[in-house]
Amino acid sequence: MILIAAENVSVKRGGRTILKDVSFQAYAGEFVAVLGPNGAGKSTLLKVLAGLLKPSSGQVMLGPKKLSSYSLRQLAAQRAYLPQNPHLEWPISVERLVALGLTPRLPATGGLPESFAPAITRAIHQCDLADKRDQPATTLSGGEFARAMLARAIVGEPALLIVDEPITGLDPKHAIQSMQLLSDIARNGTLVIASLHDLTLAARYPSRVIVLVDGGVLGDAEALTEELVHRAFGVRTIATGQGDSRALTILSTSEKSAL
Repeated sequence: MILIAAENVSVKRGGRTILKDVSFQAYAGEFVAVLGPNGAGKSTLLKVLAGLLKPSSGQVMLGPKKLSSYSLRQLAAQRAYLPQNPHLEWPISVERLVALGLTPRLPATGGLPESFAPAITRAIHQCDLADKRDQPATTLSGGEFARAMLARAIVGEPALLIVDEPITGLDPKHAIQSMQLLSDIARNGTLVIASLHDLTLAARYPSRVIVLVDGGVLGDAEALTEELVHRAFGVRTIATGQGDSRALTILSTSEKSAL
C-alpha cells in the first residue's frame, strides 16, 4: 500500500529552483533516508511531504487523497514532523513538551488526561529521558533537547513520521539508539522519512535511501553504495560489514579519484 507519493514535485523560491521534478512512492513500514550535500533540497522536500510547504508544481498524495485536501487537524492526526534545529521558549517540563505531540487529542486547558500517561512514559523512556521528565525543557543540553523533540514526534504513534536531521548534536551512543528506534518504529508499520548526514548510520539502519543533488533525485536504492556516495558527495568510500554492523569509511575527498 502506498502511503505517500511525490509526483513531479518542483519548488521555486526567489527565482531559484530548489526541487525539480521529484517523484517517488513510499510505503508503510519503510525507513527512508533522504541524503545529499548541503543545499540539495532535503529540508525543502521534507516540508513539502509534511504539508508545510506548497510545491510550485506537481503534487503529493497521502493515501488516496491529495495532501493539500487535508485540514491541519486531519494531517496532524496522521503525520508527525520534526524540523531541523527546533526551538522552545517556554520553560515547560519535558513531560509536557512530549505531550504536545498529542495535540490533536489534547485538551486546551487543565492537566494531562491520565489515559495519555502510558504513551508519554513510553516515548520518554524510548528517548532515554526518564530522569529528565520533570525538568524544564529549556534547561536541557542540546542533545537532550533533540531527544525530547524526537519523543514528542513519536508519542502519538503516527502513520507517517518525518524527521529532519534527528541525530544532529547527539553523542554516538544516543545517535545509534535514535537510529535503532526509528528503524524499530518503521518495522512496526510506520513510514519513517528522515534526512541524514551521517553516512555510516545511513548505510546501516534505513531500508531505503533517496539521494538528492541540486534539487533532483540522483538515486533511489535499497542501500547506500560506494558509487552512489561518490556521485553525490565526490568522496571515495569503502563499505564493510552487513546489516547493523555495516559501515562506510571515507578514503578520499578527491573528485578525481575513481572507485
